Amino acid sequence: MNIAGKLDRIVARAEELRALLSDGVGGEAYVRASKELAELTPIVERIDELRAAENAVAETELLLPDPELHDLAEAELAALRARIPDLAHAIRLALLPRDEADERAAILEIRPAAGGDEAALFAAQLFAMYEKYAALRGWRFEVLDYDATELGGVKGAIAEIVGRGVFARLKFESGVHRVQRVPATEAQGRIHTSTVTVAVLPEAEDVDVAIDEGDLRIDVYRASGAGGQHVNKTESAVRITHLPSGIVVAMQEEKSQHKNRAKAMKILRARLYEQQRAQAHAVRAADRRAQVGTGDRSERIRTYNFPQGRVTDHRINLTLYKIDRVMAGELDEFIDALTAEDQAARLAAEA
Repeated sequence: MNIAGKLDRIVARAEELRALLSDGVGGEAYVRASKELAELTPIVERIDELRAAENAVAETELLLPDPELHDLAEAELAALRARIPDLAHAIRLALLPRDEADERAAILEIRPAAGGDEAALFAAQLFAMYEKYAALRGWRFEVLDYDATELGGVKGAIAEIVGRGVFARLKFESGVHRVQRVPATEAQGRIHTSTVTVAVLPEAEDVDVAIDEGDLRIDVYRASGAGGQHVNKTESAVRITHLPSGIVVAMQEEKSQHKNRAKAMKILRARLYEQQRAQAHAVRAADRRAQVGTGDRSERIRTYNFPQGRVTDHRINLTLYKIDRVMAGELDEFIDALTAEDQAARLAAEA
């Protein structure tokens, strides 16, 4: 691939779009041109920086024969030459194919897997960890469903997280999370291992997924709280089964059947959208079950070891000895490293 020619074409296209917009184009054409220009502008700015640095190198090299300016020119050249690879790398990253879902909101689903009550307790803690991370990022975190246990754990918890670049930041959190610690109920002080599954799905819009009402079976029933407490006297809980895919979504968080149905449809749409993405992109999991794994203790993406105060991400072999801060929502060190690893792998594939 002729990278210089590609950069020239990008700059030329940005100039075309600016001219088009300045000519007063309107309607849908204006929207499309504005969107494309907004996507190209950061790349063009980096290209301009790279070319300015390359021109500065050429101009500074002309000063080397001058005895009075030689040392100054050499120092300037060293700084410029060190900067050029970083600029070129930034451009290569910007040219990587974008995941169209990266800027979307996300649906977070957390469920205990192996480990009984201890897994349910840790599932509740992970859910709280992501809520704290969302707060640190300035995102909106709305609980869609929270099926609590009597001991303070959860049988399942679902949230909608809305903000800039939510899915891009959270998509690598999908998988099996393992916890190693002494449960509060353990009299012998033995360390137990439990697992929790986390799924992060890009939120789908109506235009992304066409759902035929005839493909849905909708059941309504009375909601109940943890341990059968607080039984609802009205049939407000909703269970929606998408017959073609077999996906089932149950919702009872709201007292209104209408609100529960709306939330269940939002989750169903996200699961169907992710299923479509999985089929279209073979590098992603073939379906949602593959994404989160079975929950078996041997499968895990990350381990939280409380006795040793460490958290290890097994995909990138990164261990941080600050479990309290991680559980308080400080996840950026892991997420940044996972993002960099993904970018490096995609750059290698493009080479």
